Order: sequence, then C-alpha cells, then structure tokens
Amino acid sequence: MNLNEIRKPIANEMGKFKNKLRDSITSESKLIDTVINYVLKRKGKQIRPIFVFLTAGLNGKITESSYRAAILIEILHTATLIHDDVVDDSNYRRGFFSVNALWKSKYSVLIGDYLLSRGLELSVQNDDFKFLGILSSSVKKMSEGEITQLKKSKSLDIDEETYFKVIKGKTASLFSSCCMMGSISAGSNKDNIEKMKKFGLLVGQAFQIRDDLFGYLSYDTGKPSLNDFKQAKITLPLIYSLSKVSKYDKKRIINDLRNYKSIDRIIEFVKQNGGIEYSEKIMNNLILESREILDSFPQSKYKVSLESLLNYIISREK
Repeated sequence: MNLNEIRKPIANEMGKFKNKLRDSITSESKLIDTVINYVLKRKGKQIRPIFVFLTAGLNGKITESSYRAAILIEILHTATLIHDDVVDDSNYRRGFFSVNALWKSKYSVLIGDYLLSRGLELSVQNDDFKFLGILSSSVKKMSEGEITQLKKSKSLDIDEETYFKVIKGKTASLFSSCCMMGSISAGSNKDNIEKMKKFGLLVGQAFQIRDDLFGYLSYDTGKPSLNDFKQAKITLPLIYSLSKVSKYDKKRIINDLRNYKSIDRIIEFVKQNGGIEYSEKIMNNLILESREILDSFPQSKYKVSLESLLNYIISREK
C-alpha cells in the first residue's frame, strides 16, 4: 500500500483533523498566523497523527478525544521541528525554506514556544491530564536525546548503546506517545495501552534507523542527503562499520567526518564494512517485534493499515 491507501480507513478523520488543527493554533497576532499558515501549507506526511487515529481504531473507537490527542502530538512535533532548525542552523525543511531561514532564530524560537504553550492550554481546557503527563515525559526524553546527540557530535565518540538511548528519546518517545494516546482516547484497558507504548517505541526506533540510512542510500541516486554529514552525526551504519576496523582507519574516517570532507569515502567505507546491512537487519527486527504486538489484536481495517504502515516506514525513500 502507498500512504494514501494506508490512510483510507481514517480519511474522513484526517480531513477533520487538519481543520481542527488549524483552528486550534490560530492567533490574534498577524505575524504568528502568517508563520503558522506557512508551516501548515508545507506539512509533511503527518505520520504521527495517522498512528494516533489507527491505534484508536485498533483499540476500540475513534472519539473526540482522539482528535485532541492527534492535535497535541502534531503541535508538539511541529514546535520541535522549528526549534531543531534553529539548533541545526538549517535553512531548509522538506525542500522549502525553514521558518528559521525566513524569520530568523529569535522569531523561530518564539513561534515554537507559542505552539508548545498552545498545546498545554488545550490540554488543560479539556482536562486531558493523562495526555499532558505522557507528552511532558516525551518532551523531556526528546530534549535529553537531542542534547546527548549534540554533545556526542562534538566529541564524535558514540557507541551503539548510546545511539539507541538517543533515538529512543529524540524520536521513538513521541511515536510511543502517539500510540498510547490513541489507545487511551479509545478507552482501552491498561494492558493494551502498555502494548501500544512498547509498539510505538519499537516503530519509532525503526523509523529513525531508516532516516539514518538515507544519507548512505540516497548517494547512489545522485541526490545525496548530506545533512547528517554536515552536522557530524555518527549514526548506526557508521558506528557498526567503525567497530570493524583498526584504530588508524577509525581515526581517518572520523577526521573526514569532523572536517566534512571525502563524504564519498565515508559512504564507501560504510558499505564495504557492512554498516548498511547491519542497520537494515536491526530495523527489520524491530518491525518484526512490533508486528508480534499487532498480532495480539483482533483483525480490523485499522490493523491492516497499521501492518502496511510498518512496511511503508522501513521502505520509504524520504
């Protein structure tokens, strides 16, 4: 299935969600509204809200609470992307100018703060204190993961254990929140909510590994994704490859990464030392484990779409 087919069981809900999201974050400030409209017109695939609605359907029934969960997740995710572009000094987001490029860092930080505060306000207004607790924990883990990665990108000293600690925090924690909040919004029981928590954590890690493979796989297409190399990020394909060579070769490759040179040599080094195959193996194992959790739920159109969404996550090209 492609993403449009995956979304079919929740097509109506996604349409309503987009309108509700826009209504939820409008502001009396013309500048804020201008920036928000710019961001919304360039929204990505909205994978996280899809997970909220599909897991709600899997666990019972999609409710008004499911919409609020999806809106809170998307507000938080959008705010963190805006802040990330400031931290990374990035001028582009999904092929378009970033908020940071057009309105500079001060406005970008404040717009991100506005979105976060609006999310908090919506939670309190609707007594969604369970959601608030889950999201607060997720923001904490995301921040810790990003800080650890930022610190390690300076020292260029990261092992596999640290890598997974980082991606569980900065990426997988939000996926876990999506699935937990979806199941809670459907009135699911405690055991199934815990299953969804683990399911999201597994899927989120696989999602990030796929992201980390893009820089190496896209190089073959002539349209390389070089962002990780520019930021000197050591991800799983490189971590594994570095563990297989001498100290001399390791030092040479790390120096290339630190100085952002010979990127083609780094990519070839990873390919020759099995970094891509190893990363794909780990990613597929994570998805296999997440499928085992899905198998414990009754058959439904939502389950079928979630199974296809897992395939999409590990095969997507951007």
